[in-house]
Amino acid sequence: MVDYAPLTAVPAIPRITRRDDSVNGLRREGKHHRFIAARRIRIARWLDSLPGYVRIGIRRLAVITALLPLILLLAVQAPLVPNAPLLVGYGLLVLTATISMMYLGFARYEDPSVHARKPRLPRNPLARRAPSQAWDFPPLPASPKVSLLVAVRDEADGIEDCVRTMVGSDYPNLEVIVIDDASTDGTPDILRRLAGELDITVLYNDVNRGKKHALTDGVMVSTGDVLAFTDSDCVLAPEALSRCIRALVTNPDLGAVSGHARALNADDTVLTRAQDAWYDGQFRVAKAAEATFGSVTCVSGPLAVFRRDAVLNYFPAWANDSFLGREFRFATDRQLTGYVLGQVWKGKELKRRYADSPLVFEQDHPERHWRVGYVRSALVWTTVPARVRPFMKQQVRWKKSFIRNLCFTGSFMWRRGPGPAALFYGHVLFVAVAPLMAIRHLVWAPAHGLYFLTALYLCGVLTKGFAWAVVFKLTNPGNSRWRYRPVMSLVSSVVLSWLLPYSLLTIRKNTWARGAR
Repeated sequence: MVDYAPLTAVPAIPRITRRDDSVNGLRREGKHHRFIAARRIRIARWLDSLPGYVRIGIRRLAVITALLPLILLLAVQAPLVPNAPLLVGYGLLVLTATISMMYLGFARYEDPSVHARKPRLPRNPLARRAPSQAWDFPPLPASPKVSLLVAVRDEADGIEDCVRTMVGSDYPNLEVIVIDDASTDGTPDILRRLAGELDITVLYNDVNRGKKHALTDGVMVSTGDVLAFTDSDCVLAPEALSRCIRALVTNPDLGAVSGHARALNADDTVLTRAQDAWYDGQFRVAKAAEATFGSVTCVSGPLAVFRRDAVLNYFPAWANDSFLGREFRFATDRQLTGYVLGQVWKGKELKRRYADSPLVFEQDHPERHWRVGYVRSALVWTTVPARVRPFMKQQVRWKKSFIRNLCFTGSFMWRRGPGPAALFYGHVLFVAVAPLMAIRHLVWAPAHGLYFLTALYLCGVLTKGFAWAVVFKLTNPGNSRWRYRPVMSLVSSVVLSWLLPYSLLTIRKNTWARGAR
């Protein structure tokens, strides 16, 4: 659902006329685009005024109609499976998954900051076997205190903008905590100046301990009912935090929510434009699809908001996480989210392992069957890599985090029900098979003179990319970056798919290193 509440502009980000989910990314390109945006807002208001079953029915009919071309393509290709079972079968699976996610993300998803949902037991019998206490969700206060934290290391160029937008949040009951993890540039000096000017708490680490330890240090001094996190290269919309808190307050079974991230430096290079279009789809569609089951598997770092009682006891396990006999230093957002999703099955053991930590023994919170959601209207902008080398490093970090989290979240996700399990394990399957498909169609096929097979593979990749491009164009009127979305699909299949085996082979080598330039 498009959220239509007016949002205040953020001066630090140019060329944005208003911070509204319905016109996100809209540039000053004339009255026509503003007219389109205003019309979409009026339609959203009208839909929200209808009874729930009518609103949902209209949306589902509209989405199915829009997806008809892809559905027809699926029907046309299905009879060809016996002729080329590997290529056509794989293509059909990818197309089916794409259609399913788009249907869920647009037809079933509703922004939890706009539409509340009453807690109810899941239909899945495996999930319902949890103790009755797991279904007791104490409500938050009407205006809970929020601790907004960021860990920073050597980010002198962007940390002031980040901190000022944190303090500039329109949420009133807020404490801002910044942890400097032994920066060696001018970051500490900037933070000291800001601490004298703004109402913030700054912690300084003399030794670099890594992002997870730094944030855990901040959590130990925090006092909020809600713990919110952002990254040091991010800028928050003023009302982003308020929308996330509204979602948690009105939906007491939500243990965590993710905001909606876009590229802050989208206009820098072709690569940043492609990433901006890709980010929008990953959040608007993929996270929205997971959110319909209350099982978003990654509350992303640009804006991650947790109920304190849903996550507090698991910070020691997160900070000291090890994998394959070695400390895993990457501050994987997936792993922290996994502790919320799987604490009914994993929580007691994790707390027992770190029972001597004050974050565990001072207040032991019961394990609950929390839902994890996504707030489409909570906007945040993050600096994305503008050059190939930093981009590849980022993707390797993400692949390593994916592998590590698969071994944790993958061990219980099947218990959360068939919907969440299908989305999670289906995604794992596609990521795992992608390198094999790339080798077969980009290496083996040309080596054997099967150039037509290679062309078919690339056409399939571009077809999927164009489908996502259409989604971006329809949901971002006036934004021309839709044309870069097929480029991102091509890069993902031809280049990034090879990074999975490399990441697996080098997974024991890990450092906290950021960089988007």
